[in-house]
Amino acid sequence: MSRTAVPKTNTVAAGECSPGSDVVLSATGLAKRFGGITATDNVTLNLRRGARHALIGPNGAGKTTLINLLTGVLAPTAGRIVLEGEDITGLPPHARVARGMVRTFQINQLFDSMTPLETLALVVSQQSGLGAKWWRPLGSSSGVSERAAQLLEQFHLADVAQQPTRQLAYGKRRLLEIAIALACQPRVLLLDEPVAGVPAGEREELLQTVAVLPADVSVLLIEHDMDLVFSFADRMTVLVNGALLTEGDPDAIAADPKVKEVYLGHGAGHV
Repeated sequence: MSRTAVPKTNTVAAGECSPGSDVVLSATGLAKRFGGITATDNVTLNLRRGARHALIGPNGAGKTTLINLLTGVLAPTAGRIVLEGEDITGLPPHARVARGMVRTFQINQLFDSMTPLETLALVVSQQSGLGAKWWRPLGSSSGVSERAAQLLEQFHLADVAQQPTRQLAYGKRRLLEIAIALACQPRVLLLDEPVAGVPAGEREELLQTVAVLPADVSVLLIEHDMDLVFSFADRMTVLVNGALLTEGDPDAIAADPKVKEVYLGHGAGHV
């Protein structure tokens, strides 16, 4: 998770998404085909600096495939991805993390035997370039300890800091996953269904935490919970059958008859 040396990438041509541009992440003409199945069909998406951007659509719309393309889990069949002025289309996932693009997953990816404190201290140590100094006690650096403590407090994990992760309530596990992502110092954060599977009684802490993520982090949220989407997003992109249906601000999306038709019967009360 540390920002190690990564392969040199090509800069974009004049007039495209340059480092000084308001667009921090740009996907142009992205397509992904699996044999005769087109999972992502010529999608273009621009994430602006500091944005709260939601990617929505019914099941099977291609949302997760698009996120896998953006993060390097899948290689696109066509199209390109530009992050802060650099073409990252061919970079592996760890190199994208090193450049500031971090993702949470729909299913937890945590170390069950470690506590939240140990987990965050490990991530912060790695991010600070101390991860290779394995002989030092974890968190012995005051900077690491302070940052881990800040994250535990920010994500409502201080009261469970010393519990093994396997014992945490599911909502706390989701909070820990987002805390890990933020410990990686992202400039672009991709949240893949952060409240999926979280019981109603545990959702409030998570919703509050998502609402106060740092303003300088550009967030792309993939979510089925329309209450969260409409309370969080300042812009929305709607996918259907792997293709872009429409894009706009929340009011425009809520009033769009095409979106209402897509969600008819899918329980999206806002649209």
